[in-house]
Amino acid sequence: MTRMHQNLTKLISCRSASAVFVACIVVITLRTFLLGLPQTCIEGFSAVDFRPHAEAQPLQEHTYTPGGLLIVNPNGPHPIFELMRNAETAWEAKVARASRTLDEAVAEYKRRYKRLPPRGFDKWWDYVVKHDVQLPDEYDEIYHDLEPFWGIDPHDLANTQEELEHHKETVTACKTPSSARLEIVSETLPEDRRVELQGTIENILGLLKDVQHELPPLRITFSPYDNPSMLSDWRIKNMTLEAAAKGTTIKRSELPDIQEAGWIQACPPDSPARLHRASLRPLSMTTNISSAPKTFVASHRATMDPCTHPSLLTSHGQFLSHNAGPFPQRTLVPRFSLCASLLHHDIRPVVPYGWTSGADAEAEGDVPWDMKVDGRLGWRGSTTGMYASPSSAWVHSHRMRFVMATSRLAGNVSVLGVPRDGSVPVGVPEKVRMGAVNPAWMDVAFAGEAVGCDADGGTCEEMEELWEFRRWQSRREEGRYKFIFDVDGNGWSGRFKRLVTSNALIFKATIYPEWFSSRIEPWVHYVPIQVSYTDLHDAVAFFRTHDALAAKIAAAGKEWSQRFWKKEDMTAYLYRLLLEYARIASLNRESMNYER
Repeated sequence: MTRMHQNLTKLISCRSASAVFVACIVVITLRTFLLGLPQTCIEGFSAVDFRPHAEAQPLQEHTYTPGGLLIVNPNGPHPIFELMRNAETAWEAKVARASRTLDEAVAEYKRRYKRLPPRGFDKWWDYVVKHDVQLPDEYDEIYHDLEPFWGIDPHDLANTQEELEHHKETVTACKTPSSARLEIVSETLPEDRRVELQGTIENILGLLKDVQHELPPLRITFSPYDNPSMLSDWRIKNMTLEAAAKGTTIKRSELPDIQEAGWIQACPPDSPARLHRASLRPLSMTTNISSAPKTFVASHRATMDPCTHPSLLTSHGQFLSHNAGPFPQRTLVPRFSLCASLLHHDIRPVVPYGWTSGADAEAEGDVPWDMKVDGRLGWRGSTTGMYASPSSAWVHSHRMRFVMATSRLAGNVSVLGVPRDGSVPVGVPEKVRMGAVNPAWMDVAFAGEAVGCDADGGTCEEMEELWEFRRWQSRREEGRYKFIFDVDGNGWSGRFKRLVTSNALIFKATIYPEWFSSRIEPWVHYVPIQVSYTDLHDAVAFFRTHDALAAKIAAAGKEWSQRFWKKEDMTAYLYRLLLEYARIASLNRESMNYER
């Protein structure tokens, strides 16, 4: 048994099979070949229909769940064929229906949100037209963030904002009626990190330099840290949403008291997280074999919801780091944060961290698809995701499980066969050895040294005994991979912009919806992966076989990045967000409507 598996056994209290050291597959059985496994560690493998050529039967349908998953029917086509086709249709329809004129944009706004746009919408539209900002109607993420605040009495909201400005580790920006600038006016940051943390907020505000003179007066308060912290209480949020739908508001004094702590307080009473709270267990670290049907992501945003998918509460550092969870806020707090989960009500601005035009990536050796020589899934990263204390369940956090799932040699994984096309049934998953597929399909490792751990408590040493830490890769080295993984760290991933611009096919697992989530299409621009990683090997097998489809998504992702994620796109989002927020924060909201 390897040192890695000895330590894993100690940490998670389960038995591990002896590690099978396989550097490369030299001899393979016919069964393995027909499953589409690689004949060498790097070269691709051929698509093979391993089912008997019996009389063709009509393909059956897969099942789609309200939680955003496709449940695989073995008698249906390989699900990725269907998911790609559906996504392409949805994306084409979204682009085709985009508003072309201000009048169309106003009408679409009223249709979607059942109210008039905010004052200044015409100036915002002028900016959108001037800078060729695409999809001018697709700002539903703003709606998701701000709609609950419509149900709060504006005087109470103003009082909450004033209280928030005095909280520790916040930064407040203000634009007065006599000022043309939105600028930082106060902060409560720790002295040793003041410059760094304030710089994060200054970079966000810098996106507004060409439009800030058009903003109405407002005050906004930011958290400069990676994580959200405004946990919602479902009763309170539901009350405010119902009030907003009726065009009424609720006073803070009318909100119910907070009586219990925990993540599940953000979930509806009839949600799986509430109904099955007693049975929540960490995901298995030693096997990917399950009697449950295979599932794939059909709606990425829906799969991020821990209320529907309670296993997220025991498999992601965002939630594991606080055990059962903190107390919810007793009202809705309008704090702007760098990211938010679906259990939080932090307001998300655009964060320019990690933004690139693509030119620097090309200068560092990014190459066309056909010149990428490594067909494995590549990733190097830090041991971030949560603080690893001796008493925490850090070994079950998302990055730890990802590296384990892709580097283990012992045990088995279930993988769907990969037909040549979608005209034949996909069949049932087959059990294959981790020692065969991981070295051949994955090149995943932590890099540098252990971080985010307790040196005195021994968790840094445990990490370094558990994992092989490799050196960081240069952009040129990263550019060799056809497939690259993007995963959350302590918060959202700041690498996605650079990665999706790189000509590689990006596989992305996250629990954080982002500002562009309504403006991108999974399965068209990237491959969405569940945080459980139970679909990861299947997706890699599929795209290693179907190189042309992989190249298609990689190219579409890069084109999307260059057309839909320009600096002007970020400015347009933040500009519109602040027009909306200024109206909600106003004591006279009706006066802040846009009317022609």
